[in-house]
This record gives sequence, C-alpha cells and structure tokens, in this order.
Amino acid sequence: MNPTRRRRLVAISVGLLGLGIASGFVIYALRENMQHFISPSDIALGKAPQGHRFRLGGVVLEGSVQRSADSLQVDFVVTDRFKEFPVRYNGILPDLFREGQSVVATGTLEGSTRFNAEEVLAKHDENYMPAEVADAIAKAKALEDARP
Repeated sequence: MNPTRRRRLVAISVGLLGLGIASGFVIYALRENMQHFISPSDIALGKAPQGHRFRLGGVVLEGSVQRSADSLQVDFVVTDRFKEFPVRYNGILPDLFREGQSVVATGTLEGSTRFNAEEVLAKHDENYMPAEVADAIAKAKALEDARP
C-alpha cells in the first residue's frame, strides 16, 4: 500500500474512532439526564423508578390541596381519574395551579407513599392538557376497560 494512502487511512480511522467515543459520551449523558413521565396508575403498578427523578403528571384532585401556615410547603393529590398519588412540594406554586387542573411535577418518590416534587408546572389555559398527561389518562382508561 502506498504510504500516503496508509496515512490517510490511519487518520480517517482515528477520526472515526474519536467520533464514536464522543458520540458514546453524549448518548450516556443524555440517558442519565432523561426524565420519564409516570402517571399515578403507573406508580400503582410498580413502574416508577426508585431513587431516580421522573415526572408525575395528572390532574390536581379537587379538595386535596393543603398549605402549611408557617412555610411554603404544599401537599396535594395528583390523579389520572383512576388512581391517586400524594405529592409534597416546598416552594412557590405557579399562578395557574389550582384544583381540577393538569399539572406535571418533577421529583422523586419517598418510599412508595409520597412524591417529593422539586418543580411543579401547571397548564396554561383551559383548553390545553399536556400530551403526556392526556396519553397517561388514555392508557389508564384502556387498562381499566380491559379488566373483567
């Protein structure tokens, strides 16, 4: 083989190897930062990741919001209209947060009894429901309808 071709082949091979390694690092980093969307029905089925952050979505159950008198702590229940799960959030809630409205909360499970939210997002108008929440409600309804 010609020495010039050999050098080009080695340079291209090293470049492709470096590109492959860099791509692997990027994919690994993105996988570590991915947050999965879980509904209350999924938590009841044991599909929630323990010790990892994820998003819990659904509707704030009417009559479930309890605010602490001496702190910013708020407890409420998220439902997909089939299952319910309690949430605790310490912070200022969005202006559009209210009972009967769709929310998506980011956080972790505390055992299997409560979701500790780090961030709470509320829907922005009365016609909008996040696609993730609508899909979770439809999936829970399909599971409920499939039961004998």
